[in-house]
Amino acid sequence: MDSYGGRGVGGGGESVAGPDPHPVPGPRTGPGLRAGPDADAGSEPGAGQASDGGPESGAGSGSGAGSGLRTGMAGLSFPYQVVAAVALSVIGLIAGVQLVMVFLHVAPSNTLTKQHGEAVDEWVYPEFEQNWKLFAPNPLQQNIAVQVRAETAGSDGRRTTSWRNLSGEDGQAIRGNPLPSHVQQNELRRAWDFYLGSHDSQNRANGPRGTLSEQYIRRIVMLRLSEHDYGNTVLRIQVRSEVRSVAAPDWSDEKISTAPSYRVLPWWTVTEADLPKGSADSEEADQ
Repeated sequence: MDSYGGRGVGGGGESVAGPDPHPVPGPRTGPGLRAGPDADAGSEPGAGQASDGGPESGAGSGSGAGSGLRTGMAGLSFPYQVVAAVALSVIGLIAGVQLVMVFLHVAPSNTLTKQHGEAVDEWVYPEFEQNWKLFAPNPLQQNIAVQVRAETAGSDGRRTTSWRNLSGEDGQAIRGNPLPSHVQQNELRRAWDFYLGSHDSQNRANGPRGTLSEQYIRRIVMLRLSEHDYGNTVLRIQVRSEVRSVAAPDWSDEKISTAPSYRVLPWWTVTEADLPKGSADSEEADQ
């Protein structure tokens, strides 16, 4: 092994075999660092000196710049903060009123609905109508079918058709259809519920919604009849409902009559307003 010279760590003229077990590092030099005692003094934390390109210098400058940024509404100027606050307040107010109105509409009859029922109905109808009762839902336990017959006029004179089951036609269109339309599922059913809710047992309208519901039923019926070629002009129509209670299950001892009951409406004379656009009867009425 090589020996070090006489100027070894221990001084004197003796030589020391092998490397020094405790070497003393010399002063470091390089970019951004100065040799000598000033480098040590300047490298203390807080002295504000950092090496070029070092990770410490990059992180420090980034955190200092990011700490002054503001996000959200705080990043807006004062006038825009006021506008945003007012907009959020208005949206929250409208949402609160909507929830209260819908709750009062579906809730059982109470003092508020008795005093302000008209205002609640004006807010809810027709966009937000609900047809179920809160706290006490009453599942439908009957099968209701809407049927129609027509009085027609043609070369063979006047005649009255047999009853046509419109609800049965909707049921046939739904069975086996993985994606039935909303019209097939709900149009006729909701129209009939609308009529029953706006008429008394004598088929007399109990308000302006009664006339609207009657017009709605007549237009739906004439639209359905236009899909069937009677070969004659439809002069009058008559609508009825057939109601049958759902039979009790086999394991139940309950006795329920499934005999049909009917509600027959008076004959309605067909007017031009009842005819669907594009039908043959509509074109004849226009002429």
